[in-house]
Amino acid sequence: MIGRLYHVSIKSNFYYEELAKENIERKQFIKPVRGEISDINGQLLAMNQIGFSVSIQPHLKSTSQKLNTIIDRLVVKFPDLNKSIMLKVYKKFNSPYNHNYIKVVDFIHYAQMMSEYSELSLHKELKIDAETKRYYPYGKYIAHIVGYTGRSNAKENANDKVVNTVGSIGKTGLEKYYNEVLKGDLGYQVSKVNARNKAIDMIEKKLPVDNKNLQLNIDIDLQQIIYERFKEANQTGVVVVMRTNGEILSAVSYPAYDPNLFVGGISQKDWKALQDDVDKPFSNKIIHGTYPPGSTIKMGMALAFSNSLEGVLDTKEVCNGHITLGRSKHKFRCWSRWGHGKVRLRKSIRESCDVYYYNKSLKVGIDAMAKHLRSFGLGVKTGVDLPREYNGIIPDKQWKMKRYKQPWYMGETVISAIGQGYTSVTPLQVARYTVLMATSKLVTPHVARVIDGKHTPRMIKHIPFNKKHLSDVQLGMYDVCNVRGGTGYRTMHKLPIKVAGKTGTSQVTSIPQSTKVRLKEHELAYYHRSHAWITTYAPYDDPKYVVTVLVEHGGHGGSTAGPIAADIYKWLYKNNYFPRIKEKKKSKLKMNITQK
Repeated sequence: MIGRLYHVSIKSNFYYEELAKENIERKQFIKPVRGEISDINGQLLAMNQIGFSVSIQPHLKSTSQKLNTIIDRLVVKFPDLNKSIMLKVYKKFNSPYNHNYIKVVDFIHYAQMMSEYSELSLHKELKIDAETKRYYPYGKYIAHIVGYTGRSNAKENANDKVVNTVGSIGKTGLEKYYNEVLKGDLGYQVSKVNARNKAIDMIEKKLPVDNKNLQLNIDIDLQQIIYERFKEANQTGVVVVMRTNGEILSAVSYPAYDPNLFVGGISQKDWKALQDDVDKPFSNKIIHGTYPPGSTIKMGMALAFSNSLEGVLDTKEVCNGHITLGRSKHKFRCWSRWGHGKVRLRKSIRESCDVYYYNKSLKVGIDAMAKHLRSFGLGVKTGVDLPREYNGIIPDKQWKMKRYKQPWYMGETVISAIGQGYTSVTPLQVARYTVLMATSKLVTPHVARVIDGKHTPRMIKHIPFNKKHLSDVQLGMYDVCNVRGGTGYRTMHKLPIKVAGKTGTSQVTSIPQSTKVRLKEHELAYYHRSHAWITTYAPYDDPKYVVTVLVEHGGHGGSTAGPIAADIYKWLYKNNYFPRIKEKKKSKLKMNITQK
């Protein structure tokens, strides 16, 4: 009895005091307007549509004629509404202790409501409030970057008062990454109420903090052109266009989905269609797709050799089309069955000789290779401002033992040297690493340009290289696109600016040793074809932009990914992203490269 007396008179006092206060004061939160997202030219990518929500007076019995009449009236005026759902929502939130109107309709478009607003507002049982709803005018074109908002769950509501009041939260993309900025801060209004819960006086009011916007580095016009390029060719893949300071001008993962499907809650039918699509439109392949880099790794691999063992790149290798290890008859083949003859660094890049990298890797070893490749940004997160970025894999002995409980074999070092085996990277990692090859600077990619009025800081780290070896790598990349015999020459040499790059063909299935003559890529079943890479930078003598293209199961990088990269550079040049280069300067550049 003493314990119960203490609980009622003292401990519960605070509870009943607050309850009594609620009977004379009513605090209503004022929802902030979610910040908008625009591209670099001010085009809106995520905006707020204006509309209304509808709430019903509390304390009506769920079986009463009055409640059913109110809801029937709403269904007659707005046929898309579902009576059973509205009754269910009302019943869930109706209680003797709830004095607030119960929202049964989240959003009705402005145009639909205006013709009915005057009549509905006369009914004291109904409360009509202004609402906003997220809308993405460019839909699929920007889905994997901007993301979408959706209804918040119980856990999200418990963790955030704004989210709990608004009822929605950023679920993917920038909407999720910058949710704290975009959501704004709640305002509130405290009123004195009478016994009928009617406001008779305003005690306090604070306006919400809203319209905290994002401006991106993305050019939506370029984004659309790249997306349509994939669509017309019936190809799947990824493109990243990035300035050499880390600003992402375009990032396309094709195919994509319509983010507007998720705003009010996606239907089971639409969700199943996305999940069952073998091309995975819901997957953001820019940062979640991990692929063998193939020959695009060779520039970084050469510089990893250089940083690991002094003088290792100063000697040539002889390519006869394959190598063997010890007494094994297993042939580690070059892509050219006839071989490349005597090969030095620049030629190894230009003609993409595999044997050159096989032999050098055996002198350096996997652990040293992996250590330096990770420091070049491969197999590690780039730090981009997008959620849930994947690492990829740059394997070494410790990694394999931890993952498979097996030792590392020499043959695995050999295939890792050409970007195969366990090695996997994301397209954004390859773009970032290409900036490093062009400038010796490892940048942190970023999509957002201005966040609530403040410019995004640039994060750049200098990586030291042997100057001669780096120069040879860059000259090799120049040759790939501009010299006959270069693997990207056919599609890249006639561009209005000088581009340097590297193609890659990453196998997804192994080739049996018994196969003497390989099948051509187009002769293979689609999902057995290699992925096609090209990663480039331009202008060669003053790098400003990187263009990285991956075509899934596209075959050869030069012939499949190359034309896409070429079209992007033509668009960039046409739209004045590059300054016009005088003919005299072009001739001087060509002479300098030839002399080197």
